Amino acid sequence: QVTLWLKKLYGSVPIPEYEVNERTVDILHEIMENNEERDKDVMLLIEDMKDRTSKYEAEADYWHDILGESLSFLEGSMSKEANDDLTDLVQSAIELDVEDTSLTSFYSAINDMTLEMYKTKSKNKEMEQKLRILTKKLTSALMVEKQLEKDVEELKKSQGIQQAKAETQSKNLKFLEDKSKDLKIRICDAEAKLVARGLDQSLTHEALVKSSEELAALRKEMEPLKTELASYLDLPP
Repeated sequence: QVTLWLKKLYGSVPIPEYEVNERTVDILHEIMENNEERDKDVMLLIEDMKDRTSKYEAEADYWHDILGESLSFLEGSMSKEANDDLTDLVQSAIELDVEDTSLTSFYSAINDMTLEMYKTKSKNKEMEQKLRILTKKLTSALMVEKQLEKDVEELKKSQGIQQAKAETQSKNLKFLEDKSKDLKIRICDAEAKLVARGLDQSLTHEALVKSSEELAALRKEMEPLKTELASYLDLPP
C-alpha cells in the first residue's frame, strides 16, 4: 500500500530512497492514511459543491421559465447591467447555498462559509503539524537505525578479532600440551634406559618429585614444633 501510494504521489518522478523496515513503513503508512483522509474530505466538499451547483442551476432554470412564461420577462429584454447583476445574484446564491436572495440569507450564508473556511484551515494546520512530527520521527528513526547498523558492524569486527585471538591461543595451548606430553614420554624413556643401565631408582624424576613432596610435608609438620621449641628457648635459665 505504501509503495503504491508513493508511486501515485511522485508520479513520473523517482521515489526518494529510504530504509525499508517495519518502523519506517509504519510511519509512512500513518502519513498515507492522513493524506487520504484529507483527500476524501476535499472530494466530499467538491461533490457537495457540484450538487449544490446543479440544484441552483435547476432552480434558476425553473424561475427563469416562470418569469419568461408568466410575466413575459425574458432575459433578452433586460439591460446588460441588469442582466449582469441578475447573473451575479444567481451565482452568489449557488455558491452560498441560500434558501432565497434576501440580504439576511446572504449574510447568514457568508458567515457559515467563513466559519467553515476557518475550521478547514485549522484542520489543515493540525494535519501539517502532525505531518511534521511524523517526518521528524521518521528522520530520527532512520538516524538511530544507521547508528545501530554501524554498531553492529563494529561489534562483528571486534568479535572477529577476538575469535582470531581465541583460535591462536587455542592452537598455542594445543601445541604446548602436545609438547608437554612428548617431553614426558622422552623423560620416561630416558629414565627407563638409565634404570636399565643401573641407575638408582631414587634418582628418577618421579622419585625426586615424590621426595620433594614428602620433604614439603615434613617441613609443614615441623612448623608447630619449631614454634614450641622457640617458646622454651625464650625461658630464663
